[in-house]
Amino acid sequence: MGLSDARLAEIAAEVARVPGVVAVALGGSRARGTHTPESDTDLGIYYRAPLDVDRLGVVARAFAGESGQLTEPGGWGPWVDGGGWLTVDGGALDFIYRDLDRVRAVCDDAEHGRYAFHMQAGHPLGFASHAYAGEVALGLVLSDPAGELGALRERLRTYPPALAQALVAGLWEADFLVTLARKGIARSDTACVAGCLFRLVGVCAHALHGAAGRWLINEKGAVAATAALAGAPQQFAERVDQAFAALEGDPLRLRLAVDIAADLVLDTTDACTMLMR
Repeated sequence: MGLSDARLAEIAAEVARVPGVVAVALGGSRARGTHTPESDTDLGIYYRAPLDVDRLGVVARAFAGESGQLTEPGGWGPWVDGGGWLTVDGGALDFIYRDLDRVRAVCDDAEHGRYAFHMQAGHPLGFASHAYAGEVALGLVLSDPAGELGALRERLRTYPPALAQALVAGLWEADFLVTLARKGIARSDTACVAGCLFRLVGVCAHALHGAAGRWLINEKGAVAATAALAGAPQQFAERVDQAFAALEGDPLRLRLAVDIAADLVLDTTDACTMLMR
């Protein structure tokens, strides 16, 4: 049957009673209404240190049995933070820690056009700092006694114009990556070219989302989400696929891949200019 809304509300209410927990929010595809029966349910646990992980673990195991094993804060890395992968009523439920004070600072940065991609296991592009703000903006608040998360969400009701401008300005890196990729062609350095193109596509995807005033919070599905934006370059996803399909050791094929990517960067720049008008 999976995890029902009533069951989720029950879990959120118990989590909210744990010392250190400030607010609980539903995130991911379920919050956006785009989930499928196979989708995980993401439960954002916004805390202020010290978080009582032992008490939270008792709650997790009460609903999930032995699958309710949790990390300490930071157990999954500096930006993903920590949490646990639970199975409740036959459905996957992810507890995801978020330090509320850190999230607030990142939101302040986003409103002033400051962002960065940080090294983080499981995020080959790097963890986009402004994903914290996107999670707040796109999530559904389930428990927020002090109103802190709700107030932050209200601030983000409008996509920060300064962040949009900064992400579009960041397209300089996509141009630079084209230059780097071309240096790998003569050496048939497929891995180097592939790495340049992967990051190039990510930079373009974030720029286009910023220009469109839409949040992008993960690499997964980023190309499809970008292609679906009104005003995105024509056949964005197809052209990305064509570029990666040409990544072979043959210099002629590598040159084709880089040429496709270079044209995509030019079209992305033009599209962002039109979207920002």
